[in-house]
Amino acid sequence: MVQMFNKKRRKMKTKSFLSVALLATALCMSLVACSDENDAPEVSAVAYVWGTEGSVKTCDHLLFTPDGKEDAHGNVIGNGDKEFIFKGKQTLKRGTYLLRGWIYVAEGSELTIEPGTVIKGEKESAASLIIEPGAKIFAQGTAAQPIVFTSAQAKGSRRPGDWGGLILCGRALNNKGVLGQQIEGGPRTKHGGNDAADNSGILSYVRVEFAGYPFQKDKEINAVTFGSVGSGTQVNHLQVSYSNDDSFEWFGGNVNCRYLVAFNGWDDEFDTDNGYSGKVQYALSIRDPRIADTSQSNGFESDNDADGSLTQPFTSAVFSNVTFVGPMGMGGFENTPDYINGGSMFPQNGSALGKFQAAMQIRRSSRLACFNSVAMGYPIGLIIDAEKGGTQEYAKAGNLKLRNILFAGMEITGSDANKRYSDDLYDAAKKTGIDPSQASFSSSFFKAQPGNRVFSQIADLRLTGSNGDFPAIFPLADSPLLGAARFEDELLSSGFDKVSYVGAFSGTANWLEGWTEFDPQHADY
Repeated sequence: MVQMFNKKRRKMKTKSFLSVALLATALCMSLVACSDENDAPEVSAVAYVWGTEGSVKTCDHLLFTPDGKEDAHGNVIGNGDKEFIFKGKQTLKRGTYLLRGWIYVAEGSELTIEPGTVIKGEKESAASLIIEPGAKIFAQGTAAQPIVFTSAQAKGSRRPGDWGGLILCGRALNNKGVLGQQIEGGPRTKHGGNDAADNSGILSYVRVEFAGYPFQKDKEINAVTFGSVGSGTQVNHLQVSYSNDDSFEWFGGNVNCRYLVAFNGWDDEFDTDNGYSGKVQYALSIRDPRIADTSQSNGFESDNDADGSLTQPFTSAVFSNVTFVGPMGMGGFENTPDYINGGSMFPQNGSALGKFQAAMQIRRSSRLACFNSVAMGYPIGLIIDAEKGGTQEYAKAGNLKLRNILFAGMEITGSDANKRYSDDLYDAAKKTGIDPSQASFSSSFFKAQPGNRVFSQIADLRLTGSNGDFPAIFPLADSPLLGAARFEDELLSSGFDKVSYVGAFSGTANWLEGWTEFDPQHADY
């Protein structure tokens, strides 16, 4: 009896299962054609809500098919128009996507990107992602699964300027007023406000490669641009490689950043303007000696504004624990057009090459401060440029602080003017020499500051870690970088780790491990 009951129960279960399966199949076929995992994805039936702002289309979804059709499971960001405005909240699941056109994430909108996601910028449309004031991006990767923005070109064919770049804009203060400045590079977005704690989201464990498309001659989008981004925004573990303009540029705002890498950029590495007043700790800059911009490439370039005006808030960013490796960091360098030819990375896109200049160029009324850092292998160590504004006067008054900084392997310690490779006293405003027998103001100022030292050779820094084209950046046990840091200055009283070493690295820990890539040309994406 028990066996017969079990047989009947199994038959009943089978019939019930078949009925449910048939019903589910019919329902699936009535809604959308089912496909197995090897079939191309079907166009989504999700409703997209459209609108316009001027002549630009808006939509509450970001994803499309390659031919511009709505598809919530598509792998193209943007509908194919030159400009596209996203108004909604969306998460990009881990995967590989093509970024097409200038994509604006509008006020009130949020874009979340899962760890391990790769976004390839389309060259033909100068693809760029622009986070507008009041919008947020949550790009929070991990050391094992960083988020990568890179070129859509094939491995071996990637070049600087293959796509536009990543732009974050907010409502923090700048010295051009509320929404008083249009972001550099061509997009429509204006930025600025009165909220120092403004939050534009999170960038963490993110790489940005081969950005900086030149939309006009000698006018490019930076790889990563911050416009009036506030301190509520989290930025850490962010690497830029092979930018066609500046690697990082801040226009106003006070966002704090940690663990930045600028690798083989075209123009300046860390460019601060228009009242940027954030704190940056742990940053690495490495230069390709064959790539320099026509405007002269620097590690720091810092202005209060283009005219050197006394408009407040002043550019007063505070950097600590930065390592700059200039073009002479690997030896064999010549600061000439024959040598600086772009090498295998020359993009053939109209970008003009030039010369390398200084590890630090501070000018036009900037009050930037830098502590506990090391710079090596630049033609010039420091330029405090007095052509416009009062930067040299601020230095004399103690409003420009450069302390506990080590220079090594520079051709000259200082110069007093842009594009002037001579360490003598010079009036940049009048463009005349003052006294060729005296050292430049920049050189004398640097040497007089507490904790600053000048070494004739890079080898004197006692560094290790060189590998092929990668320079030595990690201090050995007897390196003068170890134990040399100081954090007594009031500008360092909060927001900084009080570490004992100068430069970006201790002798034991390596925060580059896992998430960085120093050969993106040949990376598999």
